[in-house]
Amino acid sequence: MFASTRVGVLAGYLADLALGDPKRGHPVAGFGQAAATLEQLTYRDSRIAGGAHVCLMVGAVGALGVAVQRRRGRLWSIAATATATWISLGGTSLARTGLAMSELLERGDVDRARLLLPSLCGRDPARLDRAGLTRATLESVAENTSDAHVAPLLWAAAGGAPAVLGYRAVNTLDSMIGHRSPRYLRFGWAAARLDDAANYVAARATAGLVVVCAPIVGGSPSGALRAWRRDAARHPSPNAGVVEAAFAGALGVRLGGPTQYRHELQIRPFLGDGPQPTVADLRRAVVLSRAVQAAAALLVALFAFAR
Repeated sequence: MFASTRVGVLAGYLADLALGDPKRGHPVAGFGQAAATLEQLTYRDSRIAGGAHVCLMVGAVGALGVAVQRRRGRLWSIAATATATWISLGGTSLARTGLAMSELLERGDVDRARLLLPSLCGRDPARLDRAGLTRATLESVAENTSDAHVAPLLWAAAGGAPAVLGYRAVNTLDSMIGHRSPRYLRFGWAAARLDDAANYVAARATAGLVVVCAPIVGGSPSGALRAWRRDAARHPSPNAGVVEAAFAGALGVRLGGPTQYRHELQIRPFLGDGPQPTVADLRRAVVLSRAVQAAAALLVALFAFAR
């Protein structure tokens, strides 16, 4: 069973590598629409209501995954895991968007870069200049290397379709309601804490792979490790700080600082020792992200075929 699952995970990775996200009717978008519709009924300004909302949505997706996975036959198991992994991964789209942003910033097209930023993160693009957009994109590439790629791969390898679909549901809910706006401070608490738990191992695995892969972009493994150990704990997120610090140290840049979201201004700690990132550093970050993605898939392959 485990070998079939991991073969399916690899097939899903290759599908994402070749195709990226589905062009139309993406299931994650459908899930988001369903969650927004349910929220009209479940919303209360309380943690209990938010917990119930999360349980209903994640439970429904998990049950669907179990029903799909229970169909008998090795080929069916591989196909189910591959499909679930493909629709849960976002590594290829992340890299394409990061490169597209670097091209816009290189041309000085700040207006179009601001329009593209919301596809990466929830910061307020209207208040960001070229340097701010560069930093925001690089930090998003770093964080989502874990959230959109390494974590789904690990969950899929561990539990097949139910696990990876459940993870993607948790991560999507966190992006929708897990932020500290007045509306979601209590209602989104359960989604944010569950996402922290779901990404804990993956964030540290990602940081470890950043250390290993840093030389591919002329980066520093020791710098990545040093920034991870020294700076990560000061970040408000127990997971994003780990990955962003590792990227900062590997690339020799400084991340963090004032971070403007639509609902609040956060004063983030600085991560790394170098200068502010340039567009060239952003391109290096995308290459490093792709290297980490491939390394994570390689590890899954080694476990799959070593049994």
